[in-house]
Amino acid sequence: MPLPPPPIAPPLLAWYDTHKRTLPWRGAQDPYKIWVSEIMLQQTRVAAVIPYYHRWMEALPDVAALSAVEEDQLMKLWEGLGYYRRARNLQKAAKVIMDDFGGLFPRTYETLLTLPGVGDYTAGAVASIAFHEPVPAVDGNVLRIAARLSALRDDVMDPAVRKRVRAMVCAVLPPERPGAFNQALMDLGATVCLPHGAPLCVQCPLSDLCAARADGTAEELPVRKKKPPRRVEELTVYLLLSQNRVALRRREAGGLLGGLWEFPHVPGTLDEAEAGAPLAAWGLRPIDWQRRMTAKHIFTHVEWRMTGYFVEVQGTGEGLTFAEKGELARYAIPSAFGKFLGEIEAKLGIRS
Repeated sequence: MPLPPPPIAPPLLAWYDTHKRTLPWRGAQDPYKIWVSEIMLQQTRVAAVIPYYHRWMEALPDVAALSAVEEDQLMKLWEGLGYYRRARNLQKAAKVIMDDFGGLFPRTYETLLTLPGVGDYTAGAVASIAFHEPVPAVDGNVLRIAARLSALRDDVMDPAVRKRVRAMVCAVLPPERPGAFNQALMDLGATVCLPHGAPLCVQCPLSDLCAARADGTAEELPVRKKKPPRRVEELTVYLLLSQNRVALRRREAGGLLGGLWEFPHVPGTLDEAEAGAPLAAWGLRPIDWQRRMTAKHIFTHVEWRMTGYFVEVQGTGEGLTFAEKGELARYAIPSAFGKFLGEIEAKLGIRS
């Protein structure tokens, strides 16, 4: 189903020129900055990304710096953004750019697709914004806008439907301003054609062209197949202290939170009588059991329900690393353990 005529580009770009958001990665059209920002923005709100983006650019201002950074520093810079594989793929791609492209950023959509972690949307965004290639950048915002403009009732997560939407955007994308057009769609979806509630149709420059507004179905679109319920995992987390040192464990590479540091934990919810057995397995002897607390963290496909114990211990701590009080901030500990980290910092008098 084609996007409605007349072409949407003129009113959309006129709106964008007046209402576009001021964002730190816009303006210079630097492909490195655009690429990093687009990867950070995947599954993450703009307001949350901005401080991370500034910190990243201070530490890693170009592809060469990213390719050479140590993994611990890389993970620390990404700490709290989640989906840590994104950071690793950024570095993998940076190394490809240094090794295979002589440090020069690939300039075409097709070449960008060869980089690790770069998919159709990211390649389209970088190619169109940085290099003015007339290619679309179809993300969730664009899928929603296209579905409403054309009253599309098919599941927008279906690959065949996404392909149709991409063709819709290609048909109306202005070759003289492809980057501005793609950013205009991003901004329209983020500020006007909103998800999860009533879109702000009276503010929309495309409202007169919108089939869903005309038939009163805008709030019902886009259609998305319901996701299966999240798997629930129960964990018992140990906040182990020894002479003001904190026990940490590095997660295995790959998989959820791979390679990051965590507080030791075991499956299940153990009461105090049961919770001593893992300590013995780690070569530790409890001196003092302190208060118990609970926390919850939701990932995309799994929910962790955690019970935590403060325990003063003695012993070797087989497989564990005891971080000195003053060194704790150097370890990349994911936000899943944020409540426990806050409790540890408060107990040790560490200012966040």
